[in-house]
Amino acid sequence: MATDSAGNLYAFQRGKTADPLIVFDSTGKYLRSWGKGMFGTPHGLRIDSADNVWITDSSDHQVMKFTKVGDLLLTLGVKGKAGADEKRFNKPTDTAFAGNGDFYVSDGYGNSRVVKFSRDGKYIAAWGKHGAGPGEFSTPHSVAVDSSGTVYVCDRDNNRIQIFDAAGKFLRQWTHLGCALSMFITPKDEAWVLAFRDATEGAAYEWLSGRIMRIDLATGRILGSMESPGHWLTVSPLDDVFAASLTGNVIRWTPGWAGNRK
Repeated sequence: MATDSAGNLYAFQRGKTADPLIVFDSTGKYLRSWGKGMFGTPHGLRIDSADNVWITDSSDHQVMKFTKVGDLLLTLGVKGKAGADEKRFNKPTDTAFAGNGDFYVSDGYGNSRVVKFSRDGKYIAAWGKHGAGPGEFSTPHSVAVDSSGTVYVCDRDNNRIQIFDAAGKFLRQWTHLGCALSMFITPKDEAWVLAFRDATEGAAYEWLSGRIMRIDLATGRILGSMESPGHWLTVSPLDDVFAASLTGNVIRWTPGWAGNRK
């Protein structure tokens, strides 16, 4: 899931009946859908500051950029062909955007690396390999960027979040949050993480239980948390927190500080 600047919710789903990309307004009312026959295995979904829709297709090894009504603007990766070079991915999982328009792909299920591109889709650099050391990954499942350009990678099966500068230099890591599946950083640098206690627990419960945490970016301190199932996390412009679950549900949490809404 992801939300656009108007608060509309976009859901990227794998069911065979409905279109893979379904758009709802902020109250859950259906607006439109598109994308049937275009994707192998829908996985990651993000919306950039210009309301462009970015998807990661894990089985077709592609990252694609669309307008909000489904017009294709950019394709990265070779459809159906895995690789680890400048033109190919191996089961990518997520995308994240820097303030200057550069973007990052966590590449992901098949590879163990992060790939950086310019705003127009030109390859810049990549870093990471399989392992447990600094700058190594075991399923980099989600990626996020804060307002200063610092890159956060949910190194899922290593039960940590690794933190890098914009060039991929390792800065530090958080190991106290558990098995982090998804991370979202708002434009105000409010950070949210969806995690399990460890990767073994996540596999055992098939992602049906977990915890959503709000994190202080400077220290990694947990500011608050709540139990929630989910595999993916996003936060709307109205501060609603959405969790996408492999049960086929979207769960919406409205923070208490948001007050009553009509």
